[in-house]
Amino acid sequence: MAKLWKRYKEASFILKVSVMFVAGIILGLLIGDQAIVLKPVGTLLIHLLSFVAIPIVFLTVILAVNQMNIATLGKLGAKLIFYYTATTAAAVLIGISLALWISPGKGLTLPHAPVDPPQTPHISDILLQVVPENLFSAFASGDLLAIMFTAIVMGAALSAMNFSKDSQLAEQGQLLGGVVAALNKLFYKILDGVLLVAPIGIGAISAVTFGTQGLGTLLSLSKFLAVFYLGILIHWTVVYTFFLRFAGFHVIPFLKDTKEAYGTAFFTSSSLASLPVAIKSAQKAGISERVANFSLPLGAVFNSDGGALRMGASIVFAANIMDLNLSFSDLFLIVLIGTVISVGTAGVPAAGLITLSVVLGVFGLPLEIVALIAGIDALIGMGGTASNVMGDIVGAAFIDGRKHRKSPAFPE
Repeated sequence: MAKLWKRYKEASFILKVSVMFVAGIILGLLIGDQAIVLKPVGTLLIHLLSFVAIPIVFLTVILAVNQMNIATLGKLGAKLIFYYTATTAAAVLIGISLALWISPGKGLTLPHAPVDPPQTPHISDILLQVVPENLFSAFASGDLLAIMFTAIVMGAALSAMNFSKDSQLAEQGQLLGGVVAALNKLFYKILDGVLLVAPIGIGAISAVTFGTQGLGTLLSLSKFLAVFYLGILIHWTVVYTFFLRFAGFHVIPFLKDTKEAYGTAFFTSSSLASLPVAIKSAQKAGISERVANFSLPLGAVFNSDGGALRMGASIVFAANIMDLNLSFSDLFLIVLIGTVISVGTAGVPAAGLITLSVVLGVFGLPLEIVALIAGIDALIGMGGTASNVMGDIVGAAFIDGRKHRKSPAFPE
């Protein structure tokens, strides 16, 4: 038994999730409605995800803002922030639009899900809640925007302390930054434990869902996967092409020169592991070493177009399952939250599961949907990571593109 547990721990998370998800499908189809006895196992996973989601997002955003010394980033940093915000918002919007068109999740229900669709908050109520009256009540109620506002303000203040000319203030800022970083690592350790048992919970949820609904769930997930990859294709063809052309790069040669980077990202599902290859590919495509070394590590931490696209599609997928009609203000809110969280938590392990858990909570949607999507997370993660890395390289091209403007299409 000890050897079996050791092999389980050493196996990759993607492999474990995929195997347990498929095993859950098979078990659910074999025993049908009797699979409902496994529901408490899946519920336990949902509670564990909820337990770590808010602290991880809060601490990670503080550290992300703290690392951005806006005063000294200069013009390159300003362009990069604009690029990250624009492409991430576009990714969320593309995900939402395609999901509204293709409608994955329509006709699908979750076992014992609430009969009445939840009420989404009105945009005016959300804006009034951005600044919390009480910091502790914001955490107790899980008020995401208030928590995000607090994290951004604290991160900015901490950054100001760190880069202060007052040595005592700078020393205190570094001390506080170390405490926040240590707490962040603490919750990462807890997350490691959650991810260790997560495949079992995902297998239980898939067994219950497929056991009670049959192959209809598989069709909905296939449609969701189609939405995601079609969204990536559109994002690359429209958004990345626009920024490359604006910077004066020829798109096809650029894609050929950088194919090793996004190819490595696709098969490893790791932006950080692909970083050395990405820097080398960026230089091969004509991006200066200075810009590549500056922007690509930042992109690996802050930029997550693939995750943002998945978030937009996932919210609509969840809303379709709950038969919830999204208003214009709801869609605007999804774009806003998706942009901020995706930029702030791009480097978080299992970021897709964590951020989706938090955003679903804002709309009162069941977290069991996270586990369903996690079942195809291996396929989503491959395309999403490739898109993240490609977005990082295009961002580097965008801020380094002036010297390429001598082409006829982009005169000086």
